[in-house]
Amino acid sequence: MSFSFRIEARDPDGPARAGLITTAHGEVPTPAFMPVGTRGTVKAVAPDDLRTLGARMVLANTFHLMLRPGEELVARLGGLHRFMGWDGPLLTDSGGFQVFSLASLRKLTEEGAEFRSPYDGARTFLSPERAVAVQMALGADIIMCLDECTGYPAGRAEAEKSLRLTLGWARRSKAAWLAGGAGQALFGIVQGGFYPELRRLSALETAALDLPGQAVGGLALGEPPAERQEALEAAREALDENKPLYLMGLGAPADIMEGIKRGADLFDCVLPTRNARNGQLFTRFGRLNLRNARYREDPRPPDEACACPTCRAFSRAYLRHLFQNGEPLALSLASAHNLHYYLELAAEAREALLKGTFSEYYKKFHELLEKEA
Repeated sequence: MSFSFRIEARDPDGPARAGLITTAHGEVPTPAFMPVGTRGTVKAVAPDDLRTLGARMVLANTFHLMLRPGEELVARLGGLHRFMGWDGPLLTDSGGFQVFSLASLRKLTEEGAEFRSPYDGARTFLSPERAVAVQMALGADIIMCLDECTGYPAGRAEAEKSLRLTLGWARRSKAAWLAGGAGQALFGIVQGGFYPELRRLSALETAALDLPGQAVGGLALGEPPAERQEALEAAREALDENKPLYLMGLGAPADIMEGIKRGADLFDCVLPTRNARNGQLFTRFGRLNLRNARYREDPRPPDEACACPTCRAFSRAYLRHLFQNGEPLALSLASAHNLHYYLELAAEAREALLKGTFSEYYKKFHELLEKEA
């Protein structure tokens, strides 16, 4: 297995750290944000542009690629890296989020999840073994155990049932991974809802599997930030601190900063590209809604301190004009800016950790968000 992780610096005031993940397709300095390429593409952004923006690892979705075009086709065409034109590290999720988000289309048992395809209604079955086999066929560098999460709020009994199901699936995922040659790095996933004692139990048993990496799932589901942070801290304290920690699906820039502060290494979220397609940009000072009439004659770039290609060349007025007229260029320019912002956020946090100034950086980040864009 061509995978390793080393910690390069630690925050003297807490669990935040800077590290380096090494894979067969390159290195990923951490903390790192992964753009989401659900169907083998980051919407409106080409692979070369992702590299220019600073992306080091991209996430793709097992469930959707399994259905279209199918992992066998992708494997025949040289694997997902070649298929999507991305030669850097890739992480695939297991389809576990679809177990949650497509609840109306699936039937859940201890064996796995039976779905009706959202594309054509055909029945398909996703088991822990199948999820691992699909990810191996796709050829991702990091693959995930199949998991099941609860919504918010959820009762303790429901959260504990989900936890037990996820742990059973993780053990089966590990067995399938070992039987398949263990050529990729398999990460286990901590569940347990928003009950710190359940999160701690899930983390202890996930750590006991001794997989190459670990993740915390089932967050950013509408819960108050204080409950989210408590659940994350309970899990982190019971996990192996020498292995990379992936905080799944989180989210807003301030949430990512809180995750970094609490020791997470990897992040992903659709928010930067989804919001960009709706005309919303993230900046150091908060969010800009480019459809707002106040920007009709605004000559400033979205963020005057931003070095992304969008901010170097275009004004808020021009970007608003593109959105008002439905121009496709609006989507790529806005997406590029938002991804650059997220990638730069993680890179700056890493630099501060290496310099031993993360506490000052964290404070400045929040002070800027309180100002007017």
